[in-house]
Amino acid sequence: MDLGRFCSVDGSDPFWDWNRTWHSENPDLTQCFQNTVLVWLPCLYLWLCAPIYVLYLKSHNRGYICMTHLNKAKTAVGFLLWIVCWADVFYSFWEKSQDGGGCSPYTQAPVFLVSPTMLGITMLLATLLTQYERLKGVQSSGVMLNFWLVAILCATVTFRSKIIQAIREPLTVCMFRYTTFYTYYTLLLVSLVLSAIPDQPPLFSQASRDANPCPEIGASFLSRISFWWITGLMITGYKRPLEQKDLWCLNSEDRSQRVVPQLVRRWNNECLKVKRSGQPEEKMLYSPKKAPRGERKDGQPIEESEILITNISQKSAEPSLFWALCLTFGPYFLISSLYKIIQDILMFVGPEILRLLIQFVNDSNAPSWQGYFYTALLFVCTCFQTLILQKYFHVCFTTGMRLRTAIVGAVYRKALVISNAARRTSTVGEIVNLMSVDAQRFMDLITYINMIWSAPLQVVLALYFLWQNLGPSVLAGVAVMVLMVPINAVIAMKTKTYQVAQMKSKDNRIKLMNELLNGIKVLKLYAWEVAFKDKVSAIRESELQVLKKAAYLGAVSTFTWVCAPFLVALSTFAVYVMIDERNVLDAQKAFVSLALFNILRFPLNMLPMVISSMVQASVSMKRLRVFLSHEELQEDSVERKVIAGSDSISIDDGSFSWSRNDSPTLKRLSVRIPDGSLVAVVGHVGSGKSSLLSALLGEMEKLEGSVSVRGSVAYVPQQAWIQNATLKDNIMFGQERKESWYHRVVEACALLPDLEILPAGDGTEIGEKGVNLSGGQKQRVSLARAVYCDCAVYLLDDPLSAVDAHVGKHIFENVIGPQGVLKDRTRVLVTHGLSYLPQADLILVMVEGEITEMGSYLELMGRDGAFAEFLRTYANKEQEDDDSGEMCYLHDVTPTVVGNVCFEHQRDEGHLTPACLSLHLSVFLCLSVCLSLYMSISLSSNSTLAAAVRVDGDVIGKKAKNAEVGKLTEADKANTGRVKLSVFWEYMKAIGVALSVISLILFFSHHFASLFSNYWLSLWTDDPVVNGTQPSREMRLGVYGALGLSQGIAVFCYSIAVSIGGILASRYLHQSMLHNVLRAPMSFFERTPSGNLVNRFAKETDTIDSVIPSIIKMFMGSMFNVVGSCVVILIATPLVAIIIPPLGLLYFFVQRFYVSSSRQLKRLESVSRSPVYTHFNETLLGTSVIRAFGEQERFIRESDGRVDHNQKAYYPSIVANRWLAVRLEFVGNCIVMFAALFAVMARESLSPGIMGLSISYALQVTSLTWLVRMSSDLETNIVAVERVKEYDDTEKEAEWRHDPSSLPHGWPTAGNIDIRGFGLRYREDQELAIRDITVAIQGGEKVGIVGRTGAGKSSLTLGLFRIIEACEGEIQIDGVNIATLGLHELRSRITIIPQDPVLFSGSLRMNLDPFDGYSDEEVWRALELAHLKSFVSGLPDKLKHECSEGGENLSLGQRQLVCLARALLRKTKILVLDEATAAVDLETDNLIQSTIRTQFDDCTVLTIAHRLNTIMDYTRVLVLDKGEMAEFDSPSALISKRGIFYKMAKDSGLV
Repeated sequence: MDLGRFCSVDGSDPFWDWNRTWHSENPDLTQCFQNTVLVWLPCLYLWLCAPIYVLYLKSHNRGYICMTHLNKAKTAVGFLLWIVCWADVFYSFWEKSQDGGGCSPYTQAPVFLVSPTMLGITMLLATLLTQYERLKGVQSSGVMLNFWLVAILCATVTFRSKIIQAIREPLTVCMFRYTTFYTYYTLLLVSLVLSAIPDQPPLFSQASRDANPCPEIGASFLSRISFWWITGLMITGYKRPLEQKDLWCLNSEDRSQRVVPQLVRRWNNECLKVKRSGQPEEKMLYSPKKAPRGERKDGQPIEESEILITNISQKSAEPSLFWALCLTFGPYFLISSLYKIIQDILMFVGPEILRLLIQFVNDSNAPSWQGYFYTALLFVCTCFQTLILQKYFHVCFTTGMRLRTAIVGAVYRKALVISNAARRTSTVGEIVNLMSVDAQRFMDLITYINMIWSAPLQVVLALYFLWQNLGPSVLAGVAVMVLMVPINAVIAMKTKTYQVAQMKSKDNRIKLMNELLNGIKVLKLYAWEVAFKDKVSAIRESELQVLKKAAYLGAVSTFTWVCAPFLVALSTFAVYVMIDERNVLDAQKAFVSLALFNILRFPLNMLPMVISSMVQASVSMKRLRVFLSHEELQEDSVERKVIAGSDSISIDDGSFSWSRNDSPTLKRLSVRIPDGSLVAVVGHVGSGKSSLLSALLGEMEKLEGSVSVRGSVAYVPQQAWIQNATLKDNIMFGQERKESWYHRVVEACALLPDLEILPAGDGTEIGEKGVNLSGGQKQRVSLARAVYCDCAVYLLDDPLSAVDAHVGKHIFENVIGPQGVLKDRTRVLVTHGLSYLPQADLILVMVEGEITEMGSYLELMGRDGAFAEFLRTYANKEQEDDDSGEMCYLHDVTPTVVGNVCFEHQRDEGHLTPACLSLHLSVFLCLSVCLSLYMSISLSSNSTLAAAVRVDGDVIGKKAKNAEVGKLTEADKANTGRVKLSVFWEYMKAIGVALSVISLILFFSHHFASLFSNYWLSLWTDDPVVNGTQPSREMRLGVYGALGLSQGIAVFCYSIAVSIGGILASRYLHQSMLHNVLRAPMSFFERTPSGNLVNRFAKETDTIDSVIPSIIKMFMGSMFNVVGSCVVILIATPLVAIIIPPLGLLYFFVQRFYVSSSRQLKRLESVSRSPVYTHFNETLLGTSVIRAFGEQERFIRESDGRVDHNQKAYYPSIVANRWLAVRLEFVGNCIVMFAALFAVMARESLSPGIMGLSISYALQVTSLTWLVRMSSDLETNIVAVERVKEYDDTEKEAEWRHDPSSLPHGWPTAGNIDIRGFGLRYREDQELAIRDITVAIQGGEKVGIVGRTGAGKSSLTLGLFRIIEACEGEIQIDGVNIATLGLHELRSRITIIPQDPVLFSGSLRMNLDPFDGYSDEEVWRALELAHLKSFVSGLPDKLKHECSEGGENLSLGQRQLVCLARALLRKTKILVLDEATAAVDLETDNLIQSTIRTQFDDCTVLTIAHRLNTIMDYTRVLVLDKGEMAEFDSPSALISKRGIFYKMAKDSGLV
């Protein structure tokens, strides 16, 4: 049926009429169009959306909303609309029945029945949808709001039309239809208003449970698309700096607990798929292992086939992390693609409308309303484009944020289960980089990834419109573009290689910094800062070289992409005017083409960026995939099932190694340990004692055999792992608090005296790695943690080595021994203390990874095997060493001699006689008392200990008077307020002022050339046309080309200038920060968490390296762009001058308003990022403990919590960006509108060229947003400079060296130490730790320093090395006051063997001699004297052997021997031993003692001792008590005095 007939019975009402609609001063649409299209459009919209929307609501149920007044109103209005529509339908029926009655025969057409019916059904659907939304918890609906909006827009046209009709033809008005229509229109308005108001939250929603819910969930649709809901936070941020408490909770779908498991599940599925597909090959891979016999004869082919097969399996099978990410985040991300398509199409509306406007200006007959219509259309389209684009970015950034959360979570979870072999391939620094840098890379990429398809789409559309405009000449431009692609591709490829190289250097640098900060105390004691500073600087230099190359490449790529659009325009115009002289370049052709070329510029610029961003992300993806694919610990290596019988632990024929490919570390182990027994494990350094415990924990690869452990396990590692938390939290370790048990544990572990000393009792915060606890305290806290957990099996790795003898005895009696708290539990104790052995139920003797003997003490003594031999030689040694004739040893000799007689007797007889046996027991009990001294060290007093006081009362709950007393570490602080100009000035100085000025001049010349070339083009287009041609086109074209060329040169130069400046600044800032940090005193490192420092060297330095230079380039570019655009618009339409100031003010206000919040959010985000890494670092160091206690879940929760806490500051900052963009682009759109409006008003006086120039520049003003974004980015990122410069102002140690040195050559020559009235304190607000000490020590004397824990023994050595400066008195060495020396002059000439043996990753030689000051012969000689020569000679790389991070691949004892070798190399006149033989067995200890006695015979030796027998033959002993000197004399004299020393000797069984 013809539409005309459908609308009117006689066909008198046409569907469309151009004369009425377009070529008229007062346009109107036909009745037919109004009754069909305008009625059907909203209906069509709703019916298309409804099915999809209903499905969406079905799957996204948020809980139902109770019926509210708002909902009732919506429903009522919906029903009224339905009734109104049906009234129309019934009226039409009534008219028909009247047969010619009613308003007019014209209204009897079918349309008057069809349209109201459709509308009525649609209104019913709308009402039902409103109710369905309520049941599904939708507070504000975009679908419905848009429906009402479309309906009201369509109805408004009819509304206007009806009014015009009523005025012009009052007789044709049908009262009933007019009444229903106006009622309908009013109800539509009411519906629109109601749908814009959000409903109340659904019952049981997340928001009702959160303390500070995010307003986004309850915001209306309009508020969501315009990001109005964040305004409250912005206002708060404008009034005062934002704080943590102002931030909202994360939306539930952004939280770790929702996001991470999704990715982990998908990744595990990927891994399973690969396993299934790669199974047959796997089997073949291991088959050769079965037949070792055939290997030698025809080993070649087997080996080859093995290699071949391995390659096949690797090629076919690598789990795809990319696919896992796609499945996890793809669906949500696809929404962004939809937005992007709409936005891409809208981009081309601007140039099209510009074409119509120029056409309008050229056509003087066009009615003026068309100009205003185009202007309005331009404004509406640009605003719509703004909203769509910002919504697109919002989806992208949210996806990016979730992606980062997921990656951090996945990496953290993996780090907890990764096997030891794999752990060695990734250092802590590298794993932290995966979290910080690589996760960030993905976040950055997500924003651009859509450009991969969107850029080609934009290019194709632009070319299509250009072809319409200029015809085939466009091909010239296309050719230029195609030429640019390979150039950009080459640049991207080169960038990738530099990227990888830079990441590698960066990893190495962070790894070294990590270690340097962990071992800072040792560096200071050895005066090694300079060597390590040079090492870091060397790595940094190679990193900067790569950055420099990348900068040159960057300059080339900037040059190509700034020049590409211009070259395209130039070649196209040149070809266009040259092919045919009839081709005239008029304003419409030139400026529409220019606008299109400007659109082209974006995808062309972006493509290379996206490609390089993808390249970076692919590097990161590979690193992540490799890490996530690392093999995990075998979960089944230790069976937890109940073992038959009463055995608590059993190993059957077990072989274990640290990685699958290594030879076994432990071999042929078969042990059964009965329930509740105490087992002692003894053996030399490196015999595999700690490895045995690791095997029981499942930390090692089980090669064969079986292990089973019954019940829960607690583990005390050899080096205590302490968390940065309060002492109480460290002990409770996530268990609930049981008061009486807690008291009992603290008492049993001898922690009561320590609690008395600590400033806030057990509420004192312990620093990272327990910096403010002594070695002994750390070990006791570690033990208390295990005891508190109350498990079935206890694995104790030498916990008594770090405590004093009497404390060791106390702990053994109260905790570990037969009467201890753990007496009913199974205890496996690795120990070097022989005094505990008689009380053990079973002793395992380990030699080179095998258990050579096992049995009870008496059985082993009876067998006369290695164990008995060991004890015997030990006893003999004691006798030989003793020629001093002091009473302690006199009392020692007899039993030893008797013992020897007995041994001889036993050897002859082959068995022990009863008499001999009883003699044995008495001898060994005596021996054991004697050897209880072998309970080694405690770094007695450290920063928080003042004096050890025995307590009667209960001190556990002691609360400090001031809650801050217990605080130690300083959280990373967020600065507030504007970034000071001085920071920018610092950065300019770092670049160099001259270079900065040159860059500015180059910037200016580039933009001036660009402006002038476009102005020149507008003059060209206004050239008069003579006989169909423009006469001076060659001259115009030549000048245009020359201007373009000068633009290119300026761009290239400024790009290089800025990048080089950036690198100079980077080098200077990093060097000064490194220098300042190394110059900081020890107290600074105790206060500052290493996470903060690493953050400065990693994230902030990365920002200064790569982010700030590019932001400066973009900021300068967009600033000149905006200023240029305003100038051009003002020249063209001076009237805009009225508008620009108020818009400028609005602009400035919005920008300041935004920056104050944005900057603070960035700071809060930065500050909350450090704890994520600090916690991660801490976790990596304690994985074995966390796994042993089974606390993985709690740590994962903690990590997730910290990540969410960080994202809580990040999410508002991305929304704030969108908030800003919507508002600023609105300002930009207003400028475009006014430029067009004034051009339309002044069309009589404007030339088309100038108008084209003005509007095409106005269309670019939307880069306003970019300008504000860049200026605030510059402000937020320059914070990195501020944070790096922060350490300029921290306190510094004294100078390292004085020039010229006043020291005599070879000082100290004699080694006399004269201490006069010496005292020092740890912190300004504390009492003196030691006071009034006056001692004179002659050169060559051997002096022991003893005292209870906290007496000030270590404080004295710290004072001697000036780690802490004196508060009173002085120390003189050979007559020189040490306070007058440079620190390195002092520290390099006295030597210490510290308590914690610290090694750095690097060669063994570097660890011994970082300055390369000694020859290889001297190094080998030192190793020989340190009893390491045989071990080092056996290593494949000898001195070049790579020590892993922290020296992990050497045992603790071997590390201690390396420290001894260092001392032997330096061989200074004064040697300090800070209880240096803690972690070694008795035999090695003896070797060390004898080496020290022989090699340092002529030196002054100061020994802090806990085992008094090591200092019994010393010249004198200094006894400290509560920080004061109590006694000072020879050991024999002190014993005869019967003072403190006598008591200690008596405790140790020496008298």
